[in-house]
Amino acid sequence: MTDTSTPSAEETTAATAESTGTEETKKSESVASDSDLFRQSEIAADYVEGLLDILDYDGDIDELVSAGRPMVEVVGGRLQPLVGQRGATLEALQELTRLAIFRATGSPSRLLLDIGGYRATRRKELAAVARNAVEKVKEHGDAVRLEPMSAFERKCVHDVVNAISGVESESEGVEPNRRIVVRPAD
Repeated sequence: MTDTSTPSAEETTAATAESTGTEETKKSESVASDSDLFRQSEIAADYVEGLLDILDYDGDIDELVSAGRPMVEVVGGRLQPLVGQRGATLEALQELTRLAIFRATGSPSRLLLDIGGYRATRRKELAAVARNAVEKVKEHGDAVRLEPMSAFERKCVHDVVNAISGVESESEGVEPNRRIVVRPAD
């Protein structure tokens, strides 16, 4: 037999309290999550500061959370050696810093490390590369394979290509030779 009666006021109040409690839990989890992310950026900043001291480099360190991700930015003069050729040293330092966060928290991190504004500059360069590839694809109708890129670089290109209609992009290959192919959309 099926109960077709309407819920009592007590049942409605209990259900409302239960759903409100769930919403409050979700809110507190997101707040805790933001504080966890900021804590990761603080750990990273301390680690990077220690590296700068060891290497005798001067730089100002900013820690922040942006787009749900912990970030550390190092600004100052004479930092190019910490970026390396095409950001290779920067990528290695980012991985070491992520390991330091993991060691301190027991959780993996998606920390983004930037030194001397390299990532912002590179993002602009990659947007131009992506737009150029899109133009070639639209003009000739053939797929364009770009040079191998890091995960950060590939994401920048994918973001630009995905914002343009009539083309699509995908990654192919295996690290460190993973590259993007831009082709006409089906």
